[in-house]
Amino acid sequence: MKPSVLHRIRILGSVATSSLAAWRGTSVVKAAIQPPQLLKLYDMEGSPHCRSVREALTALGLDVQIFPCPQGGTRFRAQVKRLGGKNQFPFLSDPNTTTMLYESGAIVDYLFRTYGDQDTPSAYRIGRLRPIWGGLASVARGLRGIRVRPAKRAAKLLELWSFESSPYSRLVRECLTELELPYVLHNIGKEQFADMGPAAMRIKPGPYKPRAGGRREKLLAQKGRVQVPYLEDPNTGVQLYESSAIIDYLESQYALAD
Repeated sequence: MKPSVLHRIRILGSVATSSLAAWRGTSVVKAAIQPPQLLKLYDMEGSPHCRSVREALTALGLDVQIFPCPQGGTRFRAQVKRLGGKNQFPFLSDPNTTTMLYESGAIVDYLFRTYGDQDTPSAYRIGRLRPIWGGLASVARGLRGIRVRPAKRAAKLLELWSFESSPYSRLVRECLTELELPYVLHNIGKEQFADMGPAAMRIKPGPYKPRAGGRREKLLAQKGRVQVPYLEDPNTGVQLYESSAIIDYLESQYALAD
């Protein structure tokens, strides 16, 4: 099967994942002020519990350092055991408040309370059915972003601009997780109706104008373009849009043969 065809199939599976997750993690619910120090999330992209936390981070527009902890991984799992006493994910470390938390529900409530100054909105509360739908959403991706693959280390954290429900960004985050590549996740959820739809064919016609004062306006001023995923690798100076190009780069630059 041609790589381009396989990539389109993977995107369709990612769309199914976002649909089963009710497209949470698409829009900013309340823009939080970025704390002085970045939050640290020890995470598995394919885990439904970790996904709930990343959805909340998008809803608040919070940036975070992601330390991938796939099954079989050796780079960051020991840190979680040392800090919290057990290998369980997600695990959040907030250096601004010296808070460390397991359990997705507790982390989501903490994020909204601490950085959103509000109770967790109903759509983001962890109900009894959420794990079931979340598990189905992970199955739709063939459990990608769960298991480790051999890879070279990166001396500096990569940087990824994304929002949780983006089907294209998910494929990149899965690859980063499997290769155990830590990165800064810049969440740029949609802030207005004009943001809806892929960058090349947004729903609102005419020139694109981001919301004044929003994170997307700042990104447009800095990069000249608002499109996710967008990856910067400070280790090589590479800057890339387009999920297929980013994945090809990560595989060629960091992946090792099994």
